[in-house]
Amino acid sequence: MRLSVTTLVLAAFISAAITLFIYIQEGAVALDEQVIDALFKVFSFWFALVWDFSLLLFLFRGIKHIFNRCYSGYTLELLSCPNEGSVQKIEHIGYGDLVKVWRKWLMLLIWLVGSEMILATVVSKLSFSHDALFDWFHIYVLYAFILIAGYFSFIILSAKCKRVRVVKC
Repeated sequence: MRLSVTTLVLAAFISAAITLFIYIQEGAVALDEQVIDALFKVFSFWFALVWDFSLLLFLFRGIKHIFNRCYSGYTLELLSCPNEGSVQKIEHIGYGDLVKVWRKWLMLLIWLVGSEMILATVVSKLSFSHDALFDWFHIYVLYAFILIAGYFSFIILSAKCKRVRVVKC
């Protein structure tokens, strides 16, 4: 929920700022129906682009808050690098500690979202009589796939990454 709200708010804020900047650059003409429609189209265009980048930013920023907190009786622990000799739990996690884990998690998300897209494409092709293959696909469907994959990725992450383990709390 936090990821959704923060990405939407940041994307809306930056898109509004870009739209306002373009409006002022073009002379701040009087607002009529055509100008408002054009401003909405500019806002919509930038919203989709900025939402993608804000999602990546907050995925990286948000993974820090997932570790060492108890959720439904379980917690994810970040461990020190196994190549350093001894493996210990990292108590105070910094963003530098998360880079390798985040890259593995992001690749896991990409694979899971890709699998969901293949499954959705097959179901769509078998269930509906569309001529175009990806009529149903847009940024909001992709975001829903990312949220679903995010849920399952934490189940798989501890098996794929040696620096992460799930323990009862």
